[in-house]
Amino acid sequence: MSNREKQLLSNDVMVLGAGIVGVSTALHLRRLGLDVALIDRQHPGEEASYGNAGIVQRNGFVPHSMPRNPLEVLEILLNQSTAVSYRPATLLKLAPWLKRFREAGSDRAIERYSRIVAPLRALAVEEHLELARSTNADRFYRGGGWLHLFRGETSFRKSEAERLYARVFGVAYDELEASGATALEPGLKISNMKAIHWKESYSVSNPGGVVDAFWRGYVREGGDFHRGDALKLRQERGGWVVDGEKGPVFARHVVVALGAWSLDILKRLGESYPLAVKRGYHMHYRPLSGASLSRPVVDVDNGFALTPTDNGIRLTTGVELAERDAVPNPLILKRVKKRADELFPLGRKLLDEPWLGCRPCLPDSLPVVGASPKTRGLWFNFGHAHDGFTLGPITGRLLAELIVGKAPVLDISGLSPERFVG
Repeated sequence: MSNREKQLLSNDVMVLGAGIVGVSTALHLRRLGLDVALIDRQHPGEEASYGNAGIVQRNGFVPHSMPRNPLEVLEILLNQSTAVSYRPATLLKLAPWLKRFREAGSDRAIERYSRIVAPLRALAVEEHLELARSTNADRFYRGGGWLHLFRGETSFRKSEAERLYARVFGVAYDELEASGATALEPGLKISNMKAIHWKESYSVSNPGGVVDAFWRGYVREGGDFHRGDALKLRQERGGWVVDGEKGPVFARHVVVALGAWSLDILKRLGESYPLAVKRGYHMHYRPLSGASLSRPVVDVDNGFALTPTDNGIRLTTGVELAERDAVPNPLILKRVKKRADELFPLGRKLLDEPWLGCRPCLPDSLPVVGASPKTRGLWFNFGHAHDGFTLGPITGRLLAELIVGKAPVLDISGLSPERFVG
């Protein structure tokens, strides 16, 4: 055996990407008895898993879709919308993807989405809480659900499909007038609005802290973590190798859980998936006049969320369609902040610069979870769109069960990579 071979750090499975999806996958694989190497160039949980609104959704049976109201479309085209903004060159580049995304908003496609996602959401909260209890992350979690606010009757009526599927799948909610919403959240400044209280969802006070706790639990249970550039993955000796800071890391199987960076590596391996990026920003604020929130609040019409965190109120923006690595656009957060101030008295900002992250999105708004149809030993868990934080723990469990040859707790054929083959 050569010196180089002796230095290889050998494992059963290598997981590329240490966001909540990758960390959850690695933790479940370790608990199923495999030797696991988790690879990332940064500390776990520092990309999209860090900056989201921190919701673990029990609801959510209708995917995000293209607006059809002419006034909404015009507002977006004029780049005046707070829910969706874009850069013209990116919009042109995404035209084929947007066509498929629009088709996924048909009534038939929505019904298919709801049937696939409902079993996942039924276990999402439970899976989160189980991992939280076993990794000392439960201090970050809170019940109480979250509030969706609607500034007009039209937008409220548009939510009827979501409420219909919630009734079909047995998910509780309350329809509230403004007075009911302010009884739950006295800090809100609203009138003539309607609201939906999704009572069974959970939220967290520190999404990055949750991922860090999951990762520390994984390491305590014997999992390995290596800093390394996952994009330099190569096939060697009947398996896969990445150069880590402690030397080359080898595994027979590799999981791609790189979120918005997944295609960077898959293209080199001859794999093709219609993955697009939706960017989003956040900023933390100290509330004025002692105002507070006890749960996340979403302005549905304007696409932003306000979440109470350990570090102030987090304002999370809607969607920006721009190249993943393009320079930030400070006007987006400025415009959203103005609308947020109408609902809640945000005070001074608590960060020097806005945080910017990327949501990895497939046109049907469902992740890819399963084995590559083309490459032996290559597994996927990416493309969770707006649901990475919610679904990461459960899709991590499902993929781990697949890898060890155990029947998954749910049928995940609807998430198969093969739906994009051919």
